[in-house]
Amino acid sequence: MVEEKIIKKNRQKSKEFSGFFQIPNEGLFNFLPSAICVVDPAGIIVTTNQIFQNLTTYNPSEVIGQKLGAIFTDNKKINNLLVAAGKKGMAVARNLDLISQKKEKISVDIFILARKDKNGNILGYFLSISNVSEIVSEIKTIKKELQIKIGAKTKELEESRAALLNILEDVEEAWQKTEEERNKTEAIITNFADGLLVFDKDDKVSLINHRAEKIFNIKSPEILRKTISELIVFPSFSPLSDIFRKEIAEVFRKEVFLKENLIIELSIVPIERGEEKIGNLVIIHDVTREKMIERMKSEFVSISAHQLRTPLSAIKWTLKMILEGDVGQLTREQKELLQKTYDSNERMISLINDLLDVTRIEEGKDIYKPVVKEVIPFFESLINLYKEEAKRRKLKLEFRRPDGKIPKVLIDAEKIKLVMQNLLENAIRYTPESGRVTISLGYDKKELEVQIQDTGVGVPANQKERIFTKFFRGANVIRMETEGSGLGLFIAKNIVEAHGGRIWFESEENKGSTFHFTIPIKMEFEEFLKEF
Repeated sequence: MVEEKIIKKNRQKSKEFSGFFQIPNEGLFNFLPSAICVVDPAGIIVTTNQIFQNLTTYNPSEVIGQKLGAIFTDNKKINNLLVAAGKKGMAVARNLDLISQKKEKISVDIFILARKDKNGNILGYFLSISNVSEIVSEIKTIKKELQIKIGAKTKELEESRAALLNILEDVEEAWQKTEEERNKTEAIITNFADGLLVFDKDDKVSLINHRAEKIFNIKSPEILRKTISELIVFPSFSPLSDIFRKEIAEVFRKEVFLKENLIIELSIVPIERGEEKIGNLVIIHDVTREKMIERMKSEFVSISAHQLRTPLSAIKWTLKMILEGDVGQLTREQKELLQKTYDSNERMISLINDLLDVTRIEEGKDIYKPVVKEVIPFFESLINLYKEEAKRRKLKLEFRRPDGKIPKVLIDAEKIKLVMQNLLENAIRYTPESGRVTISLGYDKKELEVQIQDTGVGVPANQKERIFTKFFRGANVIRMETEGSGLGLFIAKNIVEAHGGRIWFESEENKGSTFHFTIPIKMEFEEFLKEF
């Protein structure tokens, strides 16, 4: 009973030791032509290769954790060999009796190589065991006749030992290279400009670099091996509590206001080995400076736009008075020139208004004034504004309404009107003559969907990802219309999303586009049915 407890304790130690004393190349280890086993400084077997198992008929579970001397007849001699190898670096012994699992004696030669650290401390021993039972038997029976052959065999064994020594040296060299690569990786992680957090497959912190320690004002020993639920109790991590609880397994980018004058962008990336997920990497990028510059740019645009709008408005009304004859009659040429000036001024005012809308959106000041609206009359009035323009451009403008009554929606009417204007103006402006623009409505229990379909020039495939970004205009539409701010779709997207809706599109170049946006239906569907 006492012996079983000792063996169990040794096996636990061997597991701990094997985690430190890893074989650099496991495939090469099993490929070696001799029986190989590795023991720790105390002489306890840590691991064996397949040939060792074939030779001794022991399963790994039967010998790992056992003293090396337990499988030999002369325990003392084995211990002396380990001591000698520790002093000289290596030791050799011939004709030792190994006891197999079947209790058979096997004559073996042993070659021991000690492995030490930089300070000369023993890390463990590599043992190469060669089965010489047949050779011993032949020597006993036909010693004289086989002296030459035995000499040749001995030479072959020496060559094998020399080859094995070379292999072990190569293994040692590979180990050192692995250590160097690991040190390089650790240096890169330590000095990485962004903060890094690594979670293992159990969502426990396994690594944090210096930059992350500085961002969160914490030291690695305080959080290593802690779970996400344990991590969020730290004050510096509390702003990330919802993200770590719900989204740690997702790949995403998200900005987080961590504290005063510190805004970070989190990116979470899964760490995979083949098809197996082994953890998550969290990259913490400090975007405080970028956000400050962005805010300063927005403030500059806002101030500039406000300063420009006042004189432009004065110019507008002055030109309008002159064009209407309030200061005297004009010749036809004068009126044409002033009208062109008036139109250019209007475009400038429109651009200034777009810039102010963008500024309000970026500053979170896009005022949302909800009112309950009947859907059909609201959209009909908007579409009617463009019938003359469509007719002038020889386009067919069609409004398709669903059968039956549509639930009322809660919207900021002015803002949704701006969304429709941007989408309809684009559809009409970029659709050639004899084309068609179709507006359709649909709904379900949760949302109203508006669809604007045209037969226009479409969006190039390589530019679709940028369609809702600021100041973007497709290369094909720029050739058609040089004027335009590229802000309309950006504004439309933000207005729709402010209402809790979605906006998307499908398009094929030279065949047309279909833009969709949704608005949540706020009133309960059951109430709508009663009203109906």
